[in-house]
Amino acid sequence: MAAEQRAFNDAVLKLVDDLYEAADLAMARDESSRRALAELEERLRRVERRGSARVAAPAAATVAAQPAAAAVPDYFAFEARMRGSTAAVRDRQRPYVEDFRDAAPVLDVGCGRGEFLSLLREAGVEARGIDADADMVAYAGGEGVGVEQADAVTYLEALDDGSLGGIFAAQVVEHLPPAMLVRLLELAAAKLRPGGLLVAETINPLSPLALRSYFADLTHAQPLVSETLVLLAEQAGFRDVDVRYVNEPEDRLAVPDDPLIAGNVRRLNELLFGPLDYAILART
Repeated sequence: MAAEQRAFNDAVLKLVDDLYEAADLAMARDESSRRALAELEERLRRVERRGSARVAAPAAATVAAQPAAAAVPDYFAFEARMRGSTAAVRDRQRPYVEDFRDAAPVLDVGCGRGEFLSLLREAGVEARGIDADADMVAYAGGEGVGVEQADAVTYLEALDDGSLGGIFAAQVVEHLPPAMLVRLLELAAAKLRPGGLLVAETINPLSPLALRSYFADLTHAQPLVSETLVLLAEQAGFRDVDVRYVNEPEDRLAVPDDPLIAGNVRRLNELLFGPLDYAILART
């Protein structure tokens, strides 16, 4: 009887394991289907808005100065898959709204689908955006925000000095070759009024998980550790530069009760599961 009970227990445990595995697989497929549906809906809106925008004013696919910008034939679809839905991006960018509460007018450089511009509009902050990609501009324009297709350096050069209160650049600086990055920071410092704010968010290259996303994008120029970006901002003329680490990964190793092991596990969490992004907050 004992042997039969053990065999029965083993069979039940195996069945439970199989059921858990099947449930996890079903949940993963459901989540994948939801992401695919959201992506397809955004791509459909892109096609609709691109058509109407090109009837009004035909535009080049990209006006970015860096050659890598044209490396991906359909960068909109690529970005939608890699960065996630507009709702996910809005959630990640929402904390920055308070930084710009009193910084109008704000320029969103590389505004993409207009997520942050929509957040600023909801907060009553005057803002406009620029993006090199025609599809991004068409999509963001369909959201009812002020946006135009332009290269960041060329656009900033044409502005009056001190005419902006804030500049936001999310996931932009890692796309720029060194000389262009330095020029962008110099122009940002010149175009912001005294006390103006630049927020430049980029991938945290000290996070192994974030590096996967970095190398997945063919248009990236180089990863930037925070010390490098801070130094470049200071040399460009910014007075105060702080660093904020954001977007902690959800998965981390469980810290055991054993104090001899807990310290090592915490260190592993810091090394393997650090924040995926960071931002410099630089004031003139």
